[in-house]
Amino acid sequence: MRDLDPAHADLYAARLHAYQRELEDLDAWIRSEVARIPPGQRVLITSHDAFGYFGRAYGFEVRALQGISTAAEAGLADVQALADFIARRRIRAIFVETSVPFRYLEAVQEAVRARGWAVRVLGPLYSDALGDPNSPQGTYAGMMRYNVETITRGLLEPLPSEERR
Repeated sequence: MRDLDPAHADLYAARLHAYQRELEDLDAWIRSEVARIPPGQRVLITSHDAFGYFGRAYGFEVRALQGISTAAEAGLADVQALADFIARRRIRAIFVETSVPFRYLEAVQEAVRARGWAVRVLGPLYSDALGDPNSPQGTYAGMMRYNVETITRGLLEPLPSEERR
């Protein structure tokens, strides 16, 4: 930056340092939130496979109904296999993303119900874009906080059927 805009180089460096600190604080907060979820419950199921980086960074097993592309249609075998996994593992929540139609996960939810387990569909999670520029989700840090709060709440809150036990 010193070569491109020497008069403002110190300002750029200060802003860079502040943003790096914000990201370090965000990472520490995410790790503390995720630590509240028992390791066996750290399963993140979404509509399409956009959270692999998140899973690797924060210790989640990540499953998706679709692959990386949101254009790929999920087939009946995909729905059934995911429903089997959810019912077997007793997963409490699956998450729709802002870029994928809700109906795909509704089919999974129905298939899970047919296996004797109830799963909530929560979200949306932000995966391909930030939220509205005037919202907290309109920044990277705000979007990450929102996603982590949504995931944590979904995986920790008992289902109504569990509360009756």
